[in-house]
Amino acid sequence: MSTFMNSASRLALVGVLSSVPFISATAYAEEETAFALEEIVVTAQKRAQNVQDVPIAISAVTESMLRERGINDVSKLSNMTPNVTLDAGTPFSASGNVLSAYVRGIGQNDFAFNLDPGVGVYVDGVYYARTVGANMDLGDVERIEILKGPQGTLFGRNTIGGAISIVTREPGDEFAATGEMITGSYNRLDVKGSVDMPLSDTIRSTVSFSKKSRDGYVERMPYVDSSFGPYVTDGNQFRQADKMETSKTEGGENVWSLRGKIVAEPSDRLKITLAGDYNYENQEGLANTLLAVPNSTQLPFGPTANNFTTIYNTCINSTPAQLAADIPAPFPPFTTNLALVCGERGVPASAINPLGRANVTSSLAGVNVDADPTNNRLPYDDRFITDDIDKSYASGVSFSWMEAWGSALTLDYDINDSMALKSITSYRELHWQAGMDLDGSPLEILELSFEMNQWQFSQEFQLNGTALDDKLDYVFGVYYFKEKGDLQDYVVFPAGLLQVDGFNLLETEAMAAFAHLNYRISDEFSITLGGRYTDESKKFQGFQSDLNGFNYKVGGVPINALIGIPCDDAGPVPPSDMCDFATLVGYPDQDNVLRYHPPGEFTQDFTDFSPRVGVEYKPNEDMMVYASYSKGFKTGSWTTRYSNPVTAEQAEPGFKPETADSFEIGLKSELADRTILLNMAGFFTKYKNIQLNQQEGVSPTLRNAGDAEIYGFEVESQFVLSAEFSVAANLGYTHAKYTEIAPGVNAGNKLPKTPEWKFNINPRYDHDLGNGKGFVMASVDYTYSSTLFNDTENTPLLERGSVNMLNGFVSYRPDSESWEVSAGVNNILNERYLVTGSANLASGQIYGTYNRPTEWFLKASFKM
Repeated sequence: MSTFMNSASRLALVGVLSSVPFISATAYAEEETAFALEEIVVTAQKRAQNVQDVPIAISAVTESMLRERGINDVSKLSNMTPNVTLDAGTPFSASGNVLSAYVRGIGQNDFAFNLDPGVGVYVDGVYYARTVGANMDLGDVERIEILKGPQGTLFGRNTIGGAISIVTREPGDEFAATGEMITGSYNRLDVKGSVDMPLSDTIRSTVSFSKKSRDGYVERMPYVDSSFGPYVTDGNQFRQADKMETSKTEGGENVWSLRGKIVAEPSDRLKITLAGDYNYENQEGLANTLLAVPNSTQLPFGPTANNFTTIYNTCINSTPAQLAADIPAPFPPFTTNLALVCGERGVPASAINPLGRANVTSSLAGVNVDADPTNNRLPYDDRFITDDIDKSYASGVSFSWMEAWGSALTLDYDINDSMALKSITSYRELHWQAGMDLDGSPLEILELSFEMNQWQFSQEFQLNGTALDDKLDYVFGVYYFKEKGDLQDYVVFPAGLLQVDGFNLLETEAMAAFAHLNYRISDEFSITLGGRYTDESKKFQGFQSDLNGFNYKVGGVPINALIGIPCDDAGPVPPSDMCDFATLVGYPDQDNVLRYHPPGEFTQDFTDFSPRVGVEYKPNEDMMVYASYSKGFKTGSWTTRYSNPVTAEQAEPGFKPETADSFEIGLKSELADRTILLNMAGFFTKYKNIQLNQQEGVSPTLRNAGDAEIYGFEVESQFVLSAEFSVAANLGYTHAKYTEIAPGVNAGNKLPKTPEWKFNINPRYDHDLGNGKGFVMASVDYTYSSTLFNDTENTPLLERGSVNMLNGFVSYRPDSESWEVSAGVNNILNERYLVTGSANLASGQIYGTYNRPTEWFLKASFKM
């Protein structure tokens, strides 16, 4: 089915979706029906409205939709929303709680602290600044609104692609309890529940919890090579995050969350909501499959190599005479040879090397040709590529640990019948550690771990109301946001030849003022005007270093012998100490001769005005046509992942903000006595200074990749064909290609994470068995997505081919609806595709994460 739609059939399908509602409208208009579409109320414009009255392309998902489709985290919303790609995990993130979100070709595919998301995630109006933890559990959710296109006017920071607004459930007026348990493949066991407890006539409360666990689907196997014999590894001698956990499988889950909310209404005009949540994760790392080992052939000997894997293989398999052959070095009177590069790994700690190791590890030089079989090391090559994508020879770190919590105080005060004031005050903290073995082998070739600590505070005031005889709806607001934290990268490249220790401090402070006005000229016509002014400042300190001093060693500098010699003031020529060599090699910090980044605090300031203009026409109460223009803006920052020293002049510019100018036309309609919904939108976006990761040496580096044009359309429809049978069908098309690629950027022709075509259909049959016997519901969910690329470079091995995803679900509930049992199968066709991945050619690996295979589940739930 990979050629699901050719051009003719695509056009035909669009025609069918467009014409069916009008044909059906004639058939149903003659008689009133006893069934109709469910009305969904959203707050996309900061006030409660029927989703059909909002002139924005919105995919609204209710709690019942989530439950029936088995959606329990944000990434699983991807299938049911056209022109949206939501993936659990980013390249080398080691964690599925990291959300890669793209809407209409715009998003962010990284977790680094210096990068902001392109699609903002909000929970009850509170912005979640980090992609880490954004792929959250969806327990006790009332609805989710996915807004497409720039949403800067009302949602603000970093919603250049769109926004995902999650609204949690309000506590009820009476005591109530719900519970749910799910078991399934890979020892799955999910439990969740909620309790509503009225505390008085004016105070209501609710508490909910959720726990999810299941085994990983990639099995780790010991590597045995009888032709090679015994071999040694370095174990865990290199510096990594505190947790340092490994696992027998990869891709498992073990998370739990707790959420509470108290609502007090001391008067008819005042509502006070205090909410808090706690989320904990301690599970296996993201699944990983080794796809290729390019250019691993050992060199005869020499100062250059295709990648670090080549150097490693050369080190262990070359004779001492070969490794000791002198090669001209850039710093006379010294010469370099591979014996220095292949020798002891690690640099001793000293006054001018505070991050050095207390102990250095043994030499790699000639260990396979020294007649001592007890120190032999396996070469690294394609012997570690398995013939099963769910099996790996990896043995290194595999874990994801997270603790995140937050609280929010929301005040809603009706000043009078036509004016209301709202305040949202929030504080959040995030603590995360994760580790991943990317080389797919028992060797220490590419192992990494991370630690992130972050806190954020935000305050928003909104003034909402109507004026001019209810012809004008308005929202005025001010917003303040501050976050601060750190991210530390620990990355070990082949056998510690390069040992990146990247500690970074970052801080952001932003203030904004916004307005949104909608004026009804007549019953049919209205106009929308809005704008947001933002002032944002960022601070950054970078401490990224190489604990092996590879740049010195490859340059012929005997760093281990010189590191303890005090620096003098004689100057760098001729060089006599490590400070002299730090100057000559280009290291910017005399107090830490291994530090890549210049010392000191770097700052950037940004200002922006993002307008929105729209016009709406409603020929009747069930139909609206609209057109709009909006601008999106995402601030710049600094590149933090260096693998070579840089000067202040090189580091200071960082990367520039990106902008999107977007035009949209749309139709929203309910037809045939509200038994048919048809929403359509077309869009065109000028996308400039695109912030994308590209691989530079061993480092994934953020650059302004260039400019692009993005255009397309989406159709969302629902057909309530009878009291028992309904069908939802969605279609999306996105053209997202560069118009200009910046010099020095290695980008493919297509923007990442953006399929050209996406189609979803969900028939649902809910049958009344009659005579008090209850109800049986059956649902099938099918999604087709065309090819996309997972990386900036459009690496062929990282292409996600066309996907046909089929899920099925069946349930039974009694007439009382007090309990329900159900069963389902996800990924019935066992479609396997790459969720994420990376090509680190300088290290010598191409690797990726495949989606989960076919899985079944059984569920039982109750409510009282």
